[in-house]
Amino acid sequence: MDQITNILPWIGTAAALVMAALVYAKVMAAPAGNDTMQSLASAIQDGARAFLITEYKLLAVFVVVVGGGLYVLPEGGGLHTMIAFFTGAFASALAGWIGMYTATRAAVRTTEAARTSLAGALKIAFGSGTVMGMTVVGLGVLGIAVFFLGFHYELQQILGFSFGASAIALFARVGGGIFTKAADVGADLVGKVEAGIPEDDIRNPATIADNVGDNVGDVAGMGADLFESYVGSIIATMILGAAFATGDIPLTDQPLVVLPLSIAAVGVIASIVGTFFVSTNDESKIHGALFKGLIIASIVLLGFAYYLTNMSGADFGDMSNMNLFYCIAAGLASGVIIGKITEYYTAMECKPVKTIAEQANTGEATTIISGLAVGMKSTGLPVIVICATIAISHYLCGTYGIALAAVGMLSTLGISLGVDAYGPVADNAGGMAEMAGLPPEVRERTDSLDAVGNTTAAIGKGFAIGSAALTALAFFAAYAAGAGDVDLGIDNPEVVIGMFIGAMLPFLFAAMTMEAVGKAAFAMIDEVRRQFREIPGIMEYKGEKGAPNRPDYDACVAISTKSSMRQMIMPGVLAIAAPIVVGMFGGVVMLGGLLAGSLAAGVMMAIFMSNAGGAWDNAKKLIETGEHGGKGSDAHKAAVVGDTVGDPFKDTSGPALNILLKLMSVVSVLLLPFFIEFNK
Repeated sequence: MDQITNILPWIGTAAALVMAALVYAKVMAAPAGNDTMQSLASAIQDGARAFLITEYKLLAVFVVVVGGGLYVLPEGGGLHTMIAFFTGAFASALAGWIGMYTATRAAVRTTEAARTSLAGALKIAFGSGTVMGMTVVGLGVLGIAVFFLGFHYELQQILGFSFGASAIALFARVGGGIFTKAADVGADLVGKVEAGIPEDDIRNPATIADNVGDNVGDVAGMGADLFESYVGSIIATMILGAAFATGDIPLTDQPLVVLPLSIAAVGVIASIVGTFFVSTNDESKIHGALFKGLIIASIVLLGFAYYLTNMSGADFGDMSNMNLFYCIAAGLASGVIIGKITEYYTAMECKPVKTIAEQANTGEATTIISGLAVGMKSTGLPVIVICATIAISHYLCGTYGIALAAVGMLSTLGISLGVDAYGPVADNAGGMAEMAGLPPEVRERTDSLDAVGNTTAAIGKGFAIGSAALTALAFFAAYAAGAGDVDLGIDNPEVVIGMFIGAMLPFLFAAMTMEAVGKAAFAMIDEVRRQFREIPGIMEYKGEKGAPNRPDYDACVAISTKSSMRQMIMPGVLAIAAPIVVGMFGGVVMLGGLLAGSLAAGVMMAIFMSNAGGAWDNAKKLIETGEHGGKGSDAHKAAVVGDTVGDPFKDTSGPALNILLKLMSVVSVLLLPFFIEFNK
């Protein structure tokens, strides 16, 4: 077992990064379309690159300041923690950059492929997502393996790697989400509702910013988000496994410590196998093709997991081999089940979305009311699945089993992230077809991809929420174990106070991010209206280079960039400062209550916001297919308003809540020794 587990992470890393490079080369080898398409793609690429460079410059200052604080911290810090923190931040940013770089180049190639076949377009869009997925898992396993197996860092120090990844992920998700939703709202409300043109119409000043936003929010931000979920679940499980360490055997040879890293490594291989089963030329079977790849990967993963837990000869002490396998299987199954539940509440073909579309016939108010109801109702079944997974895993292997279930849920991230990240590429491809004036059948093919992409994106968010709940709970268990003999019962007033503060934080955080989108969208709407009002003949523009009636796309990109940079700071500060302030001045017990309260409230809020937003979006798209009067009808205008409310729900506040929970948990566990010492 020792030899196997020491080799597997390096094999998994190499396989992931080689696969990413090969698929990237294949995607880039595809034709990039005509001059008009390439010019539009270049504008989107320039905007996305400019945004990320601006964001990363700002985050570099934050990383240096926080890293310096970790270095001088007497307890819970030090040189190794600082190095791990810097590396985690860099790896998270790098994963986001690679995803953005690939997606902005794959979209135009997807559009060009859609001119001839749906299968070719799907192959390129999914290939772009695969590059993202393989990069995330490759860098994640590599980072942990280098520090743990290569340099023999202590697990408390390796937490710095997770902290760095979480910090970057939060700002990337919030900043990217504010950018994309400000542009989306401007394009929808002014372009669709007021001017009566499509959001992707080349005459719409916000259309380039909208397409840029898909890449910096739904690709770069999402990649950073799931990167930190991935490494966080592995490290939390390793920390809990260390509690069962026996004798003088080093942690690198302790089966329960190395098992989660080994599962992640074989999950890479399983994901690669699954990617080869994603293919179809039937628009009605796109979702089935993607789901088939995920199921194949899950089955392969279970085979590897069974070998590692039952056939490798490892001695897991008091832990039953089959119980460990069942925990992994429970996590994997719960991820798939939560995904299917999310699909029911957000897919165009299902009753909840059809109900919202029907309610749009009576105006904006009923559209928003029904969407809120769907989002609230959608919290029920996923929470039951999460609770069942927790109960089963805890019964089988205690708190370690819960953490291992989180690893199982995320073990096929290489393909599940590919399925998720393909959506924004398909969305951009459709926009490119519209702006370039390509034949209607091209847009029909890209719309088929995009419609499924909306559902897979919603499934990805549900998947992320489920894994966040289990990962945060694993960190809470690690926190409770590290806190020692303290009273964390709910009959302790300090715990209750902490729980109320913790339950309040997701609402405050969501309000701050929603307000941020509102302020940025206000500036965007004002600019789009100004251009429609002041640029002569803008409605006659047909895409001519250098035309005097050409919209000023750069101004809209600049507004989204400036607004997102300014507005993302306070939510990020809240996430990091809250556990530090409570830990220092409220104590270890109150901080424990905060983690429990934020976990319960945050999971509900995240599911509610993500699913409500996804349902509103697909209700609008359902009407655009011709239902209830189709495009331009009163029902369509009402659905557009519902979608603009749902946009920050599903793409800014909802996804960022996942990171809030894990970031506060990581900060609490990492700085726990300091809090204990400070309160003596």
